[in-house]
Amino acid sequence: MSNPHRVDASLLTGVSETALLTLSGRAFQAAHPDAIIDDPMAVKLVESIDFDFDKFGRRKGQEMALRSLAVDKCALAYLARHPRATVVALAEGFQTSFWRLNSALPDAQFRWVSIDLPPVIELRRRLLPHSPRITEIAQSALDYSWRDQIDAADGVFITAEGLLMYLQPAEAMGLITQCAKRFAGGQMFFDVPPTIVKKVARNGMRSSKHYRVPPMPFSLSPRQLADLANTVPGIRAVHDLPMPAGRGWFFGTLYPALWQFPPLRQFRGAYTLLEFG
Repeated sequence: MSNPHRVDASLLTGVSETALLTLSGRAFQAAHPDAIIDDPMAVKLVESIDFDFDKFGRRKGQEMALRSLAVDKCALAYLARHPRATVVALAEGFQTSFWRLNSALPDAQFRWVSIDLPPVIELRRRLLPHSPRITEIAQSALDYSWRDQIDAADGVFITAEGLLMYLQPAEAMGLITQCAKRFAGGQMFFDVPPTIVKKVARNGMRSSKHYRVPPMPFSLSPRQLADLANTVPGIRAVHDLPMPAGRGWFFGTLYPALWQFPPLRQFRGAYTLLEFG
């Protein structure tokens, strides 16, 4: 039975529903006694949503929280140089990055633009605190008209956390190209899964007997990622980012080491930071 004091999110389907999957994992890690991420807003958000999070299966993995830590590190480095920059969160889902960054900076001045489909933006408006520094745009990230609403005078940092892999290759490359074309001096973070995923999981992957993660048709090899600086106008540098250290021997030591082990680069995913010229 639904809890009348919570907001129903059961209408979200497809890729939009994955926003609840990532939120669930991040909130679990934030609530852990030995938390790897300080994200009280994520914990509060899960408690405010009426949804069967158990359908996703295992929530103990640290991967979602570690990815968010990687994004935060890049964003904070950019904001240290451009304190009044605009951060654009493409297909933001239920990320709570604004509040983490806001708490991490002693005098936060950055502005935030949250872009997602109307059902997600509606839920964000109902569930999350209002801030005059947050602008919400209810449309697809592939509708490039959102670029006209971005004030780029003080710099732009773009996040595409957990987005590109769900797009068709032409769509993903088009989005990267349009961002590079428009936001000179800005940066963009995105992540991709191992290239083998699009071959062996064409119909998606089971996370539990009740849920299948949607197909991920887009990825790039390390060589293709590095070559973006030569193939996409406006990209002046491509950085392959390290995996943040998590909790325990595997996520704290082994996983980050394997991530950086050169012979294994071809078989892992990637956290990528683009610099636009």
